Amino acid sequence: MNKNERHFVLVHGARHGAWCWYKVATLLKSAGHKVTALDMAASGVNPKQAEDVTCFSHYIEPLMEFMTALPSDERVILVGHSAGGGCISVAMENFPHKVSVAVFATALMPGPNLSFAALCQEFRRRLGATSERSENLPTLDRSASSGNQLSPPEDVTLAKSLMRPYPRFIDEELFEAETRFSQEKFGRVARIYMMTDQDQIIKEDFQRWMIEKHPTNEVKHVNGSDHMLMFSIPLQLFSCLHDIACNYP
Repeated sequence: MNKNERHFVLVHGARHGAWCWYKVATLLKSAGHKVTALDMAASGVNPKQAEDVTCFSHYIEPLMEFMTALPSDERVILVGHSAGGGCISVAMENFPHKVSVAVFATALMPGPNLSFAALCQEFRRRLGATSERSENLPTLDRSASSGNQLSPPEDVTLAKSLMRPYPRFIDEELFEAETRFSQEKFGRVARIYMMTDQDQIIKEDFQRWMIEKHPTNEVKHVNGSDHMLMFSIPLQLFSCLHDIACNYP
């Protein structure tokens, strides 16, 4: 890897897969970066089915295996979108020495000062959601079009054909045990939050609430984007990520 090349690890949101990064991954590679876009369990082309993934650690197993296999001297830029923010947070807690910076792209952002369970509870409260059963992780991206109002129609069509059911994590104690974060580990990693102004899933006021509860090193504002910023503003997203690569060694 040359001095200008960085390694981006892209983690999708609920019901999506590595496929959703196809535009941004291409742009990053064209700029000379290395890119790994992963499918979480029961997502994308991962062979597992949603009903077989009963806990969060099983869901994020592909990411944890990837981070474990990384050479000890290699540091990556983690990018999590939507519910993928919870995935990269666990990776930060377990592998802080392998992460140069974590980017939360209109994503859930738990941490030592804001547990994942509390964050999800607040998200559901703001939605006015009710459920007959407890579900720690909210079902984001409920339909292919609910967060894609500004995205090209061909990308909405792609999403409709490729989105898969999302696993349920209903064991509250296990979920909390799997998503604990510390200042000593998670807190060592620089964090950037990428805010969008027209997100109808993780709305701007909720994004600000998370940042207030758990301040980041930097906040980047991207305008004209819906929830799926990799569809609606791929060039702007790429530009932000390339800039981050230049400024966070």
